[in-house]
Amino acid sequence: MPAMAELKNDMALLKRKGFNLIKLQEHWMLDEPAEGRYDFSRYEELIAEAARLDLGVYLGLTCEQAPAWLYRKHPDCRMVGRNGLPIAYEAPNTLPGDGKPGPCFDHPGARTDMVRFIHALVACLGRFENLVIWNTWQEIGYWAEGLVGDSVCFCPHTLAAYRDWLKQTHGDLDALNRTWNTRYAEWIDILPNRAPGGVQPCGPDISWKYFMDNIQIGRVLKVRADAIRAADPLKRPVFAHKGGPVIGSSQDWTYARQQDFLGSSCYPAWGSGQPWDDVQQKKPIGQWDALRTEVWSTVALQYDYIRSANPPGVSSWAAEFQGGPVSVGFHKGRIPQPDDIRRWMLTAIGSGVSAISFWNTRAEIMPRETNGFGLLDSVGDSTARLDEAGRIGTALHRFPELLGQPTRPRARVALLIDEDNFQFCSLYSPGGEHQAYSIRGWHRILWDAGIPVDFIDPRFMSAAELNHYAAIILPFLLAPSENTVTALSAYVTQGGHLISDAATGRNSPVGVCFRGEMHPAWSQLFGCIPEDLTLVREPDGQSRWSFPERTWGEYREACFLEGLGPCAEQKIRANLYVQTFQLKGGTPFLKIKDQIAGVTHQTGKGTTWLLGTFAGHNGTAHCDPASRRLLVQLLARCEVRPEHAGALLLQKRVTPQAEAWCFTNPTAVPVEETVDLKAWKQVEDLIGEPIQRKGQTVVLRVAPLDVRVLIVST
Repeated sequence: MPAMAELKNDMALLKRKGFNLIKLQEHWMLDEPAEGRYDFSRYEELIAEAARLDLGVYLGLTCEQAPAWLYRKHPDCRMVGRNGLPIAYEAPNTLPGDGKPGPCFDHPGARTDMVRFIHALVACLGRFENLVIWNTWQEIGYWAEGLVGDSVCFCPHTLAAYRDWLKQTHGDLDALNRTWNTRYAEWIDILPNRAPGGVQPCGPDISWKYFMDNIQIGRVLKVRADAIRAADPLKRPVFAHKGGPVIGSSQDWTYARQQDFLGSSCYPAWGSGQPWDDVQQKKPIGQWDALRTEVWSTVALQYDYIRSANPPGVSSWAAEFQGGPVSVGFHKGRIPQPDDIRRWMLTAIGSGVSAISFWNTRAEIMPRETNGFGLLDSVGDSTARLDEAGRIGTALHRFPELLGQPTRPRARVALLIDEDNFQFCSLYSPGGEHQAYSIRGWHRILWDAGIPVDFIDPRFMSAAELNHYAAIILPFLLAPSENTVTALSAYVTQGGHLISDAATGRNSPVGVCFRGEMHPAWSQLFGCIPEDLTLVREPDGQSRWSFPERTWGEYREACFLEGLGPCAEQKIRANLYVQTFQLKGGTPFLKIKDQIAGVTHQTGKGTTWLLGTFAGHNGTAHCDPASRRLLVQLLARCEVRPEHAGALLLQKRVTPQAEAWCFTNPTAVPVEETVDLKAWKQVEDLIGEPIQRKGQTVVLRVAPLDVRVLIVST
């Protein structure tokens, strides 16, 4: 463990470099090694030293790293795997996995002891006024399948909690049986599927997974947040953070509401996209393609998602931000350069982040992540990446009201997230992969077009909030919840526009298919009924996601859907499936040969556009300029256009007195464009780069794959 003198030296160094906050991570096993014997002295000394240096402290809890005495005191508090065996793993230190999966806090004794420990910790450290925020869970989740080889938790306490939740949700057993199409005689009979590989997209399995992902973890988050609030005399903010969002799931919306807000880790250089992506098809991966994918996928997409998951008007934190090389085992990644640090930080700011906490100050010493991740190397007091992080941080600190608060305005277009659909698709192989892929591909299309975007789940919104959006996109929505169907039907009637991928509404959220292959309300909304659904080959004989043929005739040849009417002389590539339709009041706008493969329909004051394929895949795989043009023009018909006309991509942070304009150059060449200042009187570059002002315009030059931020004010 680093000596106290070394830690204090690094704190002083961070202060000199312009940092104003440090993170300390506590560990239950180390801090209460014997029941009732607490030792918080190291934190007390470091927090006091931080106060002397005028540094704030961000304190993270690690309750999953539980002390050994807890398991001796409560032998049945161990989590239980799908195979019925208790999880014997006890973390001796924070790696791997910060002690995950930890004990089961559905066990009343374990939960009581955890709450008692939190009260003691907060009562001791909460007296320091420079402790500014609490984090209750370091990268939320159990990660049991990866760390211990089985899913959790099937213990009696969690199963009882699951049945109680089912009772509250369905009211009585008859209602549950009608919903699931089952015939359970007693609540005690309901058990999640325990057969390895036997999980199916049906009511019991979907509900169990929903419960574990949302209700069980959400309850643990709330217990910890409530314990801190009860003991903290200064009532400071409480949050937790994910390792990264689960694209397609709205579990993050649930987690964000169990405390003050939700944050996320961010390690852009951990990878460059997904295996199906075009960028992954050439080995070795090209430098420019890799860097561009990093900044979009791991920064912009991730923080657009986390920002959207938080309630309106609350912060989004980059709770762990990559500071040094990714190092896992004996596989060391590239060392981030100052350009990387600047690009990552400013992109996060453009996506709405209001605080950035680097992981970590000095290179890791613990196994599995040895000599990785630090802004500093294992020895020495300076690196170029630390200097750049400090320089950018100092500039951000100058505008606390604009950049340190949740000032990212709502977008004009949103991507729909439906938790019921996610749970169904995740068990409907390979639906989960394609659902996430479609969503991220749609985001990439919008990002490349310079169109800001939000993610929404109607369960967490009022009708007025939903009606704010000019257009809502429905990626891979096979099994929408009844709430989504009702809310979106009303949204269109009142003037909204929907753009949907194929196969929408084929199944109910508990897996039962609809006769006619579409939800009845959806048929009315989209003005058509499905006619056929056929697999389509990938171009050039490729097979990134294609199923092996079982026999002749399962696949259409690779093709484009041709535009009609408002999309005449345009086309879009078909991905995964081609769906054709029969009209029931709608108007065709896409065709394949003599069949209708796209239908638009006006309902009330609004319009729907149903695509006969999965358009989001075009964002990252088999990318085609014609397909993107059709989608961008379709969005324009829905009153959604790029924020800035030009090659530069623009994201904004907005207050009444000032705005931050974050311009990204996504190309491999320098871009120079004229920017209209409109009514703003003052303009400056965030980090002091020279700008050329000409009256009410600025000539802005942005280097390849760089980000510049203009601050305009009255």
